[in-house]
Amino acid sequence: MTRKPDEISSDLMQPLEALPVFYPLAGKRVVVIGGGEGAAWKVDLAAASGARVDVYAADPSDKLREIVAVRQNVTLHERAAGPADFEGAALALGSTFDDAEADAARKSADAAHVPLNLADRPAMSDFIMGAIVNRSPLVIGVSTGGASPVFAQAVRGRIEALVPSSFSAWAKAAQEWRPQILSSGLDFLARRDFWRRFTRLAFRDVERQPTTRDCDALLAQAREAGDAAAHGRVTLVGAGPGDPELITLKGMRALAGADVVLFDDLVPAGILDFARREATRINVGKRGYKPSVRQEEITALLVELARAGKNVVRLKGGDPLIFGRANEEIAALRAAGFEIEIVPGVTAAFAGAAALGASLTSRETVRRVQFITAHTKDGEFPEDFDWGALADRRATTAVYMGNRTLPELSRRLLEEGMAHDTPAFLIERASTPDERIIKGTISDLPEKVAREAIVGPVMVLIGWALLEK
Repeated sequence: MTRKPDEISSDLMQPLEALPVFYPLAGKRVVVIGGGEGAAWKVDLAAASGARVDVYAADPSDKLREIVAVRQNVTLHERAAGPADFEGAALALGSTFDDAEADAARKSADAAHVPLNLADRPAMSDFIMGAIVNRSPLVIGVSTGGASPVFAQAVRGRIEALVPSSFSAWAKAAQEWRPQILSSGLDFLARRDFWRRFTRLAFRDVERQPTTRDCDALLAQAREAGDAAAHGRVTLVGAGPGDPELITLKGMRALAGADVVLFDDLVPAGILDFARREATRINVGKRGYKPSVRQEEITALLVELARAGKNVVRLKGGDPLIFGRANEEIAALRAAGFEIEIVPGVTAAFAGAAALGASLTSRETVRRVQFITAHTKDGEFPEDFDWGALADRRATTAVYMGNRTLPELSRRLLEEGMAHDTPAFLIERASTPDERIIKGTISDLPEKVAREAIVGPVMVLIGWALLEK
């Protein structure tokens, strides 16, 4: 390759309010202070983690007594805790409205060198108890650093909806199958391929229970792939039009497992954040009329990384199969013998229509949508369009990369018989906070656009269906 694309290593971690840590407590001793509902919850939580729980409460609530009656690993001491009670504990938890009791617990924990958490007293606590999504052995913690427990609970509720309860069975299966996979004879890359396949199956069949037959089938697939000449694989992922929330779940999962991400300039940083921290990020952006990484370099780099055994994600703005030169990359990778997966994305035409609040089609009058690019690979205006089809009032036309050649496109469409008052819109940075719409007709839109400073990527939509709201 004549020029190496800029390679960007993982950035340093941004400031963290707290370090998220998962602490196994099975068989360890935990002290709990307090007898109310809050303390009862902490007792139940610690007991569910397998700890030996000693709870000290002079006036235990009915809820606490119920938990003590059911949990065999919980011992209730109906008195206040003393300094000696903290000795040998792994953790101490407390929930009390009594300031003196809280202060005594803090001093006793310090003397015994035991980390302490006191509910609703962050200044007196060594660590924070976040909201929990329990799909054990899959456990997800959510914390706002004590700033807003209500907000943390709301976030937990959103995650609960995204992570079905059946994931518990898949996480348990992973736990049970891991020794077999480690002793299977597969090398590191093949074992990682097994777990990628496992993850795809779990997300695809979330409602059913995993079976040993699944394990055998995934092992066979990983072994077959491992016997191939190369271990590397490439996934083409559509990043969507700009809003990070418009990337698909499948695209997010691909990013989460990538070793290397090759991304375009149009991909926002928020989407790159979905990649795992260890992944190498390489900017291979191509921008019209600006210095760019040549397509031949990008294709050669994809093959090179795949040959090195990397799991590569080629991240493209919008949908990778619409004016993204995906055909060249697909052909080169297949010729080199590599597996390739394609994850579609939301294309800019759909985001533009959503910005207008309009449909691209009309059941009675507009039954065709056509996508065109308004310049060739050399930046010139294309002359090989089917102009009759583009001027047809029964179609909606989505024009990609059409800002600079819009005047010529308008002139030719009018010459081909398109009505002067045909609705036409330019949407800049569709789906992002900087989204902007310039409204007009095919005859006056170029003049309106010329008066504006256009910075971001644009989509031009033309057609009568856009007015039917």
